[in-house]
Amino acid sequence: MAPAATSESASEHTPLDRLDPLDLPEGHPFGPHNLPYGVFSLTDDASGAGERSVGVRIGDHVLDAGAAAAALGSPYVTVLARPSLNSLLAAGRTTWSDVRRALTAWVTVPSHREAVRPFLHPLSSVTLHLPFEVADYVDFYASENHASNLGRLFRPDEEPLKPNWKHLPVGYHGRSGTVVVSGTDVVRPSGQRKAPTDPAPVFGPSVRLDIETEVGYVVGVPSRQGTPVPLSSYRDHVFGLCLLNDWSARDIQNWETVPLGPHLGKSFATSISAWITPVEALDTARVGPPERTVPLLPYLDDSGPEAAADPAGYDLRITVTLNGQVISEPPFSGMYWTGAQMLAHMTVNGASLRTGDLYGSGTVSGTQDNERGSLIEMTWNGQQPLDLPDGKRGFLEDGDVVTLSAWAPGPNGARVHLGEVTGRIAPTAF
Repeated sequence: MAPAATSESASEHTPLDRLDPLDLPEGHPFGPHNLPYGVFSLTDDASGAGERSVGVRIGDHVLDAGAAAAALGSPYVTVLARPSLNSLLAAGRTTWSDVRRALTAWVTVPSHREAVRPFLHPLSSVTLHLPFEVADYVDFYASENHASNLGRLFRPDEEPLKPNWKHLPVGYHGRSGTVVVSGTDVVRPSGQRKAPTDPAPVFGPSVRLDIETEVGYVVGVPSRQGTPVPLSSYRDHVFGLCLLNDWSARDIQNWETVPLGPHLGKSFATSISAWITPVEALDTARVGPPERTVPLLPYLDDSGPEAAADPAGYDLRITVTLNGQVISEPPFSGMYWTGAQMLAHMTVNGASLRTGDLYGSGTVSGTQDNERGSLIEMTWNGQQPLDLPDGKRGFLEDGDVVTLSAWAPGPNGARVHLGEVTGRIAPTAF
């Protein structure tokens, strides 16, 4: 597996001859209304030997946030002059808002420009790393469209959804140690698999390697064990969102899942974007969930006026490309379960949160064929392969490159870009 680092090239939005990187076109998707956080080093050494720093993206540059804070005499240098985001994550909502206001001023107030400019680095000159130390990882199954598609596919003679699905957010605990940053190669996993017609299982590389188009939630403030986190505390604990691809070996998963659930078919790699978008940057994109068709227990019930005034859904527009070809555009606004409900359910038994916890939404799928978030849905388990310029695809082949990108409506008609998460399939090494 390649090192957990990647570089992003300059986008088309900022001319290369622009003299001041802070002079951005109005509405630039990485303008001052966005300011996502990441971690970078000033080296093109993919081993990551360079010193890592917290960075904030502005246009096609990265601001060394810790160095800028020190130069400006900011008290926030203690959480920004770090090799990861964990100190900032743990600092809490008040500090998150204060730091964001300070950063906005640093990149917009003319009197700060001379002090800030030396700490701006072109994206092409930096290496991006995993932005935080992942504590625990949980993956949910929050899209009714995705769950229904798989139900129809594998249980055609039954109701698509299991009886529990609309009563609680179904999920499983994953493996935090294999969460990697965008740009990291994904080695094709090996394991046991057994087709229905095979007399016995065989061992070998997965032949049904798939993607899962997801949104990840990054937890900042921990919670006490034995104390559930209510719906109303979502914004006190969740720092920001990222794009997430929970790679899946469907053949390995299918054989091992009964009776306990996913294991080796899911634990080999989960990719996340290099940029974490603060929840405050997505306030304009907040939406309510779809209509509830089953009454919810009180700890999950978001039908009241408080939840309506502070909705936890997001209008994110996601694009999935395979080898540069757009294959799907799943809408996140239709997710049945919200991030607040997933967090509440994850802790209702008294399980504690830790700084750096990551939980995923599960595959995002819409109602249309071109809105499905996994190849198993797009190709109906390989029966209807995608016809791409470089050949047909039922599932992923070695060398395939998958990229998820997304944007959300921002203030005054601008867009908030969430960056991208990219992974290339490398041949199995065993």
